[in-house]
Amino acid sequence: MSLFNRLISFLGYYGPRDMRGAQYSVPLRVSQTAAATVDFDTSMQVSAFWACVRLISDTCASLPLEFYNRENGAAATPNDLWLARLFSGRVNRFQNRHEFFATQALNLCVHGNCYARITRGEDGRIISLLPLMAPQMEVRTLEDGSVSYLYYTDKGTAAYSAESIWHVKLFGNNTIGLSPLGHARNSLGIAIASEKQVGKVFLNGAKPAGVLMYDKVLKPEQRDQIRQSFADLAEGNEDSLIVLEAGMKYEQISMSPQDIELLASRRFQIEDIARFMGVPSVLINDTAGSTTWGSGIQQIIAGWYKLGLRPYLERFETSIEVSLLTDQERGRFEAEFDFDELLRADFGARMDGYQKGINAGVITPNEARSEEGRLALPGGDQLLVNGNMIPVDQAGKQAASKPEPPSAKADIRFGGIPMRKRVVRNADGRIDYVVEEPLQ
Repeated sequence: MSLFNRLISFLGYYGPRDMRGAQYSVPLRVSQTAAATVDFDTSMQVSAFWACVRLISDTCASLPLEFYNRENGAAATPNDLWLARLFSGRVNRFQNRHEFFATQALNLCVHGNCYARITRGEDGRIISLLPLMAPQMEVRTLEDGSVSYLYYTDKGTAAYSAESIWHVKLFGNNTIGLSPLGHARNSLGIAIASEKQVGKVFLNGAKPAGVLMYDKVLKPEQRDQIRQSFADLAEGNEDSLIVLEAGMKYEQISMSPQDIELLASRRFQIEDIARFMGVPSVLINDTAGSTTWGSGIQQIIAGWYKLGLRPYLERFETSIEVSLLTDQERGRFEAEFDFDELLRADFGARMDGYQKGINAGVITPNEARSEEGRLALPGGDQLLVNGNMIPVDQAGKQAASKPEPPSAKADIRFGGIPMRKRVVRNADGRIDYVVEEPLQ
């Protein structure tokens, strides 16, 4: 160990380091011992942690991934971009696009990093992306500054270069992201210990431990006999009537679930775990209190998308463009997750928005119908605008500038006399009245 490493070890400084060697996503120094063993298996048995991970993973995977042309904004077809063809079918021999991104998002939100092995064909195009589990991966920074990846399996250790691994990471140092599971170990440990305590309480028939007091000195065999006879006072699931004789007294010594506020503690852990995972607790069915995100679920989802989900999607989008597209493709195309369905308003609000967009000439009627999954209609591809809208300074002038319509032909006769209609207008150009007069 170098002098600098020994110095930071002595000072107790561990954190994101930009140093050569192995990179760590979990804290190397903890504030206190966890209340229970915390790992992926035990943490996923906590309902709040499971719900947060499932919500982030499934939501990221359910959003369509689209590629757009930077010049005209048109969606790229599989014929335009090879990577679009890969994500439209099987990403690897085991998974389609939804299953692939669900696995990647799970590793990212739990371990702070997700990895995929890149397989290229003879022409250099990517033909497969296979997820590699984050706990089995070791990231090392070499002396020349390059990064190598060591993947541990039951068959041995495989070494990969940075060009062969697609690596997406949360915030951390410049090489590896920090693990939410590793840094939430104390909160998860309390939740796991609470679950164990609840299990013990109900396994024991919710009977607290106690002391059986007797005012005489007993022999060892007498103590064992009494302990065995009255064990049901504090053990077992059977509720039976126990009779104490000869002045015996039973006194409870363990705290009841109500005394240790076990239910309140478990409820708080839901909020604490949701805080670590960046998920509003109301979205994981926590209805204990009101939310400050808005009165409706739409406002809650919109707020969570902007502050919680969008950073995950942005990391995937940016990493796809930088790591999976060639320099030429990166200049032409951009990757984007389509989240319109996630933020989709109710039917009435959508119709009101379509009406405003059509009247303002922003969208066509057929574009609005396409958003609702309806077929296009003839004549619906033209932009329309409300004809009544005119500039304020032009109000009242257009009518005055209109030429007076020509008089009627002299074929109107009254009593054999040729007649014609004459239009009389007022000062502002409006029609005042119409008269019929003989044609001279």
